[in-house]
Amino acid sequence: MMTVKGVAVLLAAGALFLGGCGGDRSAEQSAGQTAAGKRLSIATGNTTGVYYVLGGGLADQIGKNIPGYQATAEATGASVENIQRVVRGDSDIAFTLADSAADAVAGKGSFTSPQPIRAIARLYDNYTQVAATTESGVKSIADLKGKRVSTGSPNSGTEVIALRLLKAAGLDPDKDVTRQSLGLPESVQGIKDGNLDALVWSGGLPTPGITDLVTSLGDKVSFVPLDGVLPAMQGEHGPVYATGTIAKDIYKTPADVSTIAVPNLLVVNEKMDPALAESLAKLLFDHKADLEKVHPAAKEITRDNAPKTDPVPLHDGARKYYG
Repeated sequence: MMTVKGVAVLLAAGALFLGGCGGDRSAEQSAGQTAAGKRLSIATGNTTGVYYVLGGGLADQIGKNIPGYQATAEATGASVENIQRVVRGDSDIAFTLADSAADAVAGKGSFTSPQPIRAIARLYDNYTQVAATTESGVKSIADLKGKRVSTGSPNSGTEVIALRLLKAAGLDPDKDVTRQSLGLPESVQGIKDGNLDALVWSGGLPTPGITDLVTSLGDKVSFVPLDGVLPAMQGEHGPVYATGTIAKDIYKTPADVSTIAVPNLLVVNEKMDPALAESLAKLLFDHKADLEKVHPAAKEITRDNAPKTDPVPLHDGARKYYG
């Protein structure tokens, strides 16, 4: 028969187990400690986006190949939130769009002061994907006037780009559109249910959530070309915004779609141990083939482009790896 003391021990053990399984990090986890070694949190994005998929692959490779470390990919609102998490110490590694990261180091836009982040690598490019129902008649960003539009999760890189797109087309995001700040899964469902006319998404190609949308609705949804607003975007925000193309074979569209491409960065807090930062950079290339199996966007990660993270400084450890 179990004693009172034995019951207490079991209950305490159970509480620790449940605490470790919850969404919030426990005191030990926030300090980066687990029974298997140091635990790293990777801030990714929406669960149907490339950040989350590739982040899971990165976490797996860290656990397998960096001795003393385990990692977990966390679903988040993406870029701006991810940077905030790294600065606060809630996450150790983060995926972010380069425009949001540039704002962070400059202390502008969503950031009131310069943020202490450093880059591990430039990754693949994100492509801005504006999908609209054909019934809405939206063929340009200006046509979004008066429409119901999802501009992405609050504090996401998608939201930053969406608001800039609307302004570049001469629209007031708060007056000229019925704006909803939804994550990708909710945005896709909103279009399927007829509650949205369009969504804006910035992600790698193909993005699983967008694939689901076009597979489900077929020719009832189309992509809005963005070449018309690119000059205004570049004039206001610089060359971080570049010409991109969504090839017709990506989502089986009738033709290629012109869009705007933005690089993605992998960033950390400037205080990260240089040896760990060096190991992370090395991991990206030593196990690149494994990451490509998780998502084809990893094929775009190259040794030549990886150090090109300006204006976000490279972490000293990453710089040592690149030589």
